Amino acid sequence: MSVLTRDEAQTRAQLLDVHHYTVGLDLTTGDETFESTSLIRFTARAAGDTFVELKPETLHSAVLDGEPLDTTALHDNRLPLTLTEGEHTLRVSTTMRYSRTGEGMHRFTDPTDGETYVYTQLFMEDVQRVFAAFDQPDLKAVFEVSVTAPDGWTVLANGITEQQPDGRWKAAPTPLLSTYFVCVAAGPWHSVRTEHAGLPFGIHCRRSLAPHLDADADEILDVTKACYDRYHEKFDEPYPFDSYDQAFVPEFNAGAMENPGLVTFRDEFVFRSAVTDTERMTRAMVIAHEMAHMWFGDLVTLRWWDDIWLNESFAEYMGFQTVNEACADRFADTWIDFGVTRKSWGYEADQRPSTHPVAPDPDAVPDTASALLNFDGISYAKGASALRQLVAWMGEDDFLAGINIHFKRHKFGNATLADFIDNLAAATDRDVHGWAEQWLRTTGVDTLTPRLEGEGKQWRLTVDRDGSRPHRIRVGVYDRDAAGELVPRERVWADVPQEAPIVLDGPRPALVVLNEDDLTYAKMRFDEVSEEAALRSLSRIPDALTRAVVWNALRDMVRDGELEPAAYLETALAHLGEETELAVVQGVLSFARTQIADRYVPEADRPAALATLTALTRDLLRRTEDGDSPGLRLTAVRTFIDSATTPAKIASWLEDGTVHGGPELDPELRWRILARLAVLGATDEAAIAAELDRDPSATGQEGAARCRAALPTPEAKKAAWSAMFDSDDLSNYLFTATAQGFWQPEQSDLTHPYVARFYPAATALADRRGPAIAEAAGRWAFPSYAIDPDSLALGDHHLTHDAMLPALHRKLVDQLDDLRRALRVRG
Repeated sequence: MSVLTRDEAQTRAQLLDVHHYTVGLDLTTGDETFESTSLIRFTARAAGDTFVELKPETLHSAVLDGEPLDTTALHDNRLPLTLTEGEHTLRVSTTMRYSRTGEGMHRFTDPTDGETYVYTQLFMEDVQRVFAAFDQPDLKAVFEVSVTAPDGWTVLANGITEQQPDGRWKAAPTPLLSTYFVCVAAGPWHSVRTEHAGLPFGIHCRRSLAPHLDADADEILDVTKACYDRYHEKFDEPYPFDSYDQAFVPEFNAGAMENPGLVTFRDEFVFRSAVTDTERMTRAMVIAHEMAHMWFGDLVTLRWWDDIWLNESFAEYMGFQTVNEACADRFADTWIDFGVTRKSWGYEADQRPSTHPVAPDPDAVPDTASALLNFDGISYAKGASALRQLVAWMGEDDFLAGINIHFKRHKFGNATLADFIDNLAAATDRDVHGWAEQWLRTTGVDTLTPRLEGEGKQWRLTVDRDGSRPHRIRVGVYDRDAAGELVPRERVWADVPQEAPIVLDGPRPALVVLNEDDLTYAKMRFDEVSEEAALRSLSRIPDALTRAVVWNALRDMVRDGELEPAAYLETALAHLGEETELAVVQGVLSFARTQIADRYVPEADRPAALATLTALTRDLLRRTEDGDSPGLRLTAVRTFIDSATTPAKIASWLEDGTVHGGPELDPELRWRILARLAVLGATDEAAIAAELDRDPSATGQEGAARCRAALPTPEAKKAAWSAMFDSDDLSNYLFTATAQGFWQPEQSDLTHPYVARFYPAATALADRRGPAIAEAAGRWAFPSYAIDPDSLALGDHHLTHDAMLPALHRKLVDQLDDLRRALRVRG
């Protein structure tokens, strides 16, 4: 398949002005394929040759200005066009294939009730799987879409849809959109509709999830309305589309997609089991993130994919900041969760060989295949962190003024990094261009360390920097009181590099915390005295965000081999029982369980690590017996289950249908326990089948696949491997669930023969099934627990000698670097 290059896109954009698409889709022609027609009206500014993209099952006809084209000329995904100067019309008729991988037009049949749903995900270059298009972001056009759907279905689209007398659904014409924003979602949706600010708002899900959506409808819509109102306070340009629908769709690859007027979300955000307030806050943040895209991404769109960070970094920053402002009565400080979860994603990505600048050089993104690799922790979390530092440096008023200049100058058009920086610079006296070069064009993570010199009642604080970026940070200085508790002395601003040390009056501080408000993007270290105080008194630091900063510093120290994993676990055991911020508890337990216990401690020390986690979660369960902290208790129950080394306790919970003292077991907890029992060899196929009878939902199907793959028998591993790699029948979600169950640290002897088989199998699978499954294979099916030099050498050999899909290659580069880090930490 041909991928679009930047040079080709620039050439075509100079040649063409695309005006209008009329798209017709017929979803009534069978379970495997659908019919698609597109009529494109465009102008050629000069005579020349170009092409239109499409990936059909069958190309029936293509007619340019009334003259049939040779359909056999379609090669890969391109149909060549020879144009004269002037106006043109192109009509293309195809049969297209439904997807099971979350790309193009994805089709899903709900095992709960047999109802079928379809939706589009057209990001990057997947519009070609649905209709013919000049597929690049800077050829915006008006889209008119009509859909023939089965009786009983509702069709959603970018604009308001109405059913016509002939039964077709017709969507209102859109404003100018890039091709990758077109969206259709069709099926017997359950919908909750309302109106806000004069516009129709709606939320939609599968019918089988209707009770769960109804239970949360007020919360979802309240968050949506609050964010909508807050954005209208921030932005001068009004919301640019005719409605705001949010569809929670099955087997969605991303968290959500910012289709104008019809945002699609993975339907795990319709919670059918108990969740914590932090997980609810994450849903709110994603709602705010996607809504920010309506302005930054949809109204103003990147010109080429090297500027994807302009979309994602902005929406990531605005998502957290706007929920913090608009939903403060419902959710605590969102930046704590950002620091604990999202920011660590950026730090990890930025320390791998595959790192890249937030704003890469255009030559580094020569085509769409390379662009797809940049949807990572750098474009999201690091970019958002950089913007947060920019706001701290230039001030929020000037930042928003620059943003509004950007919207005014480029609305319904395309813009570049240079445009963005110029517009920010127009609103401030700060050297934004210099800041951008230092922050957006460089790679890696700076490290900041405090150095204290002096004696008696006066000390000089210098912040040493290993790196090259300027940082504006707040420094927290703490003393100990007579009872030995940490008490704040003062908070001071520091610009790094410093012109002069900060003078601190008083005794030597007990603790110095750099970047106390987490306003910059850098790894933090401690002076020797502060490190001892942090390890001994972490739970006594009064501010939750400061505690999160300290926990993150300890996490980075473990990853960098500067703090023993066992010391981190002992610190968690000593302090997490007193932690009041749920996001911190979840982040610490997740790192301790999935990284330290599973990867960073030697195999012989793993039982001791799991024992520490069991002791810690038992303490949390005792602390929450009064029922006042259901989120904390749920977090402790989950980690206790995942850390169990013997089956008796969790098996008794499953048999009783409840955790002793609560909560009652919902489907998520039941599948979690059964999966752990499968790993421990304490369940069997009969029990898995019985649980699936109890919960035949799509989530139940995934739970059963995960459990079956986790059974510690040669037959179970052989069957799971064959399902993943020997056939293409698994959907994207069922593939992921099977892969999650397959590799287990407890089963290394059983799975060892599959380590060498993984690389050729994954390479062939990626070639057959494309980027989405390639990414899933590299992420979930990788032998991440085979932590030994031989496994590393095997992977390096395949990377060097095997040609593979870029999405898989990038994922394996990252996985092997993580394996290399785990070996260093163990050493």
